[in-house]
Amino acid sequence: MIRFEHVSFWYSGSERPALRDVSFFLPEGTFTLMTGPSGAGKSTLLRCLNGLVPHFSGGLVEGNISVNGLNPVIESPKVMSRHVGFVFQDPEAQFVMDRVEDEVAFALENAALPRQEMRVRVEEVLDLLDLEPLRDRRLETLSGGERQRVAIAAALALRPQILVLDEPTSQLDPKSAEDVLNALARLNSDLGLTVVVAEHRLERVVPFVDEMLYLDEGGEGLLAGSPRDVLSQIKLVPPLVALAQRLGWEPLPLTIKEGRRFSRTIQPNGEREAPAPPVAHADEPFIEARGVRVRYGENETLRGVDFEVFPGEVVALMGRNGAGKSTLLKTLVGLVRPQRGKIRVGTLDAAQHDVATLCRQVGYLPQDPNALLFAETVAEEWEITLRNHGLLSNGGPLPIQPETLLARFGLSDKAAAYPRDLSTGERQRVALGAVMITQARALLLDEPTRGLDALAKEALTDLLRSWRDEGIAIVLVTHDVELAAAVADRVVLMSQGDVIANGPPSAILGSSPLFAPQIAHLFPGSGWLTVADALRVLRPEIAK
Repeated sequence: MIRFEHVSFWYSGSERPALRDVSFFLPEGTFTLMTGPSGAGKSTLLRCLNGLVPHFSGGLVEGNISVNGLNPVIESPKVMSRHVGFVFQDPEAQFVMDRVEDEVAFALENAALPRQEMRVRVEEVLDLLDLEPLRDRRLETLSGGERQRVAIAAALALRPQILVLDEPTSQLDPKSAEDVLNALARLNSDLGLTVVVAEHRLERVVPFVDEMLYLDEGGEGLLAGSPRDVLSQIKLVPPLVALAQRLGWEPLPLTIKEGRRFSRTIQPNGEREAPAPPVAHADEPFIEARGVRVRYGENETLRGVDFEVFPGEVVALMGRNGAGKSTLLKTLVGLVRPQRGKIRVGTLDAAQHDVATLCRQVGYLPQDPNALLFAETVAEEWEITLRNHGLLSNGGPLPIQPETLLARFGLSDKAAAYPRDLSTGERQRVALGAVMITQARALLLDEPTRGLDALAKEALTDLLRSWRDEGIAIVLVTHDVELAAAVADRVVLMSQGDVIANGPPSAILGSSPLFAPQIAHLFPGSGWLTVADALRVLRPEIAK
């Protein structure tokens, strides 16, 4: 079905190949997970499957590629689109229409399908991805996760033999991600659809797949095989696998069900940890919102929200897609003005100041990192931020040296690169750097781990902890429960525009069937959320 034989690829003007001597074979009907570090070439490889590489990107291809009996290097993307459905990392990049139903039907209209057939297919995919309630909504009013599901539905409507998805769950809450993956698994098992998914959040996808590809940094090496075989050879593994490797569990468990066979037999070497008490704050909140209401047309997005974040605190703001998390962040920095309620940022009444003034106090990272990228190089991007905040002209020391931040984000070799030519994970890190380089007194980060591999996420976690210890107030809007478990001091859970839970991570995440991390599922009632939590009690002699 899909065969690569000694494939190498160079982008135009690049001396280093994005892919180097890649060979693998995927039979028809397989469900395959592709993973690897950010910038390893995963998106490039996926684009080879439908001809976007090299027809759209340009560049030089060496080796042989066969997809469903066709050579994408010879055939045009128009021809390949009949065989390969493709969902990009940024769903907005492939939208054409304004309404959900129109977007799903667009490709079918271009293919000149009979009207009755189009209606049947549209209804099928809307039901499959739980989009029926959104069919008449304008795309611009949807949350990031809802837009992702619309993009998947549009790709599925043509019923391709192969479906390729580039990080399809990166903006989805755990339940929405599970729904999408279950839908893909049904298509794979019931219809024989060949599915290829690139993902960093392996804990979500591994239980569904039967083949796994690991692409090493620089596209210079590839491991292929069953998930258990590949995971036993790499460092970027889910928490369950990481704990199993440290404890010597064999065969390596891939699901919580498999892991519970081992965890039930373990006798902890000590008392289980008591839940952490709520953090006592001597200071007043740096950001405080009271009774905030926001309405978009007929939809009330925020319904009297009370929220605060203190200096030296990391708050994870979580909830289902469309719960109002991103709207709350935009409201805190003045991008959205509430109809009712009061917001204070530092000593400023948010209603009395513009966005620029508020953002001198607060660094804000939107979901789409491209919104912050407009310079010619990464170094210039950060210099512009420093200049706009008056930090280059005041003669004083910089909050943090750009070279130091480049190294911390693994971008030392990208200082002269054009930001929009980077991978999604690399662009995310550049945008994070632009927000963090001023070391504002508060940081509001909307899905900061989107596109980040495990090592980059670990580096981000270390940075967040260090800035928290320096007294910075940090709010993370995230669907990444493992990140929240690792770094949050407090979790605020939202639903339908209101706060429904607020407390320490062990209390909020540990007891939630939806938002619990893998270790909490593995040891229910223990209060453990991370691998380190479990090892401190189970194997203190090997815990770090």
